[in-house]
Amino acid sequence: MNLSYTSYLKVDELLELQKLQSEPPEHDEVLFIIIHQTYELWFKQILHEFDKVRKDLENGNTWAAMKTLRRILTIMKTLVSQIDILETMTPLEFNSFRSFLGQSSGFQSLQFREMEILCGLRFPLMKEAHENRPDHINKLEERMNERTLWESFCQYVNTRGFSVNAERINEKGLIHEANDENQQELIRMMRSDPEAALLAELFVDFDEGLQEWRYRHVKMVERTIGTKKGTGGSEGAAYLHKTLNHQIFPDLWQIRKAF
Repeated sequence: MNLSYTSYLKVDELLELQKLQSEPPEHDEVLFIIIHQTYELWFKQILHEFDKVRKDLENGNTWAAMKTLRRILTIMKTLVSQIDILETMTPLEFNSFRSFLGQSSGFQSLQFREMEILCGLRFPLMKEAHENRPDHINKLEERMNERTLWESFCQYVNTRGFSVNAERINEKGLIHEANDENQQELIRMMRSDPEAALLAELFVDFDEGLQEWRYRHVKMVERTIGTKKGTGGSEGAAYLHKTLNHQIFPDLWQIRKAF
């Protein structure tokens, strides 16, 4: 059989993956499923790009790392813009099928937790949400043993004649905390190495993009279910508020005051 568009992309299989739980079927559940399935595909691509950008950094390949980071940033913009589509669904329309979702919750997204781990984040919910899936727990633990984005960036910076420490200081929260000595070296780097400085700015762009995604996400949840508990018993918007303004590269933000 010759390879075709449909067979290559598995279109027939893909279009069979939207299984509604509502009875009778609710019109807006299709949108809800497709949006979240699309998010998972983009999370997969971001993790794929994370693997590449870490290798690029560790190999000292500046321009390849920049290209990969720019792709990640563009995907992040797409993730944010998809919320606009989801917000065309009113609270009444969402609640028409919400009760059929059972214990399923966005907190159970394995791939988003993998992304957070590679950004240097650690907190109990990462494993708690997957306590009934040993395979998920194993995947999260494997990710926790991998290099973070910051560790790969610091290795890149150090090979260019600077001395930035990527020590894991905290295992509950952000594992790479701000460091005055690191900031002095990063300031020196920003002033003397234009290529590394440009790369650092892309890291700040990504950090800002992740914060933008979190903000849009929490506002979408608030306008859809208000202060109610999330599906699966999560805290809903109350928990999401706690994640706002979490900087994953604090040293790169702290040095702003030096310029």
